[in-house]
Amino acid sequence: MSTARIAVVIPAAGLSSRFGRNKLLEPLAGEPVFTRTIRAFTELRDLAIAQIVIARAPGVDPRSLAPLVPDDSRILWTPGGPTRADSVRRAAEAVAADIDWLAVHDAARPLVSADLIACCITHAHTHGNAIPAMPVKLTVKEAHGPLPAVVKRTLTRGDLWEMQTPQVMRRTNLLAAFAKCPLPMEQITDDAQLLELAGETVWLIPGEERNLKITTPTDLHLAEAILAKLDPRLSC
Repeated sequence: MSTARIAVVIPAAGLSSRFGRNKLLEPLAGEPVFTRTIRAFTELRDLAIAQIVIARAPGVDPRSLAPLVPDDSRILWTPGGPTRADSVRRAAEAVAADIDWLAVHDAARPLVSADLIACCITHAHTHGNAIPAMPVKLTVKEAHGPLPAVVKRTLTRGDLWEMQTPQVMRRTNLLAAFAKCPLPMEQITDDAQLLELAGETVWLIPGEERNLKITTPTDLHLAEAILAKLDPRLSC
């Protein structure tokens, strides 16, 4: 694997509106979700992670969040923005100028494995970027919501992929994509979309079922079950 230095960008400024309360503070097998997410990166020993930039909610004192993260000199806090994309952009701009690569990871994906992180970095060094993805398992129909609504068409499931993180790419490419983005930031739902809009070729690689994003309380229960299966000592 290349030893090129990489910065991890973690947007953590969301409102958790679908969860109903701050999901990052929810306990997951005895630890806050946020703590598990950060530790997934701080505990890596054989990857050249030089910086971990966390975009916090505006107005939140990082000192109040410090107990949730490991004591690691690589961690830098920066104010987030009104949308996820704005938070990613601010964090990416705060990364040290001599770091060429970014790994953008959702704060609410606490079960990402070291193997997947390493795989994303390796493929990005080969192709210029790497986005973990899982095949869509359900039938997907297009309709103008909210429901009830008339179906326009059924999409070909074999061509559909569900995006995960970390999404790894060159820092300069991501910042250039932000600069020329033709859409409002609230319409940007992941970082690969920015690269697509900028005309970049985006590469998908296999993701992991365990790497779920916690969006609802049901997702949290599922994450607990996955952890219990991975390590029976964590069973609740």
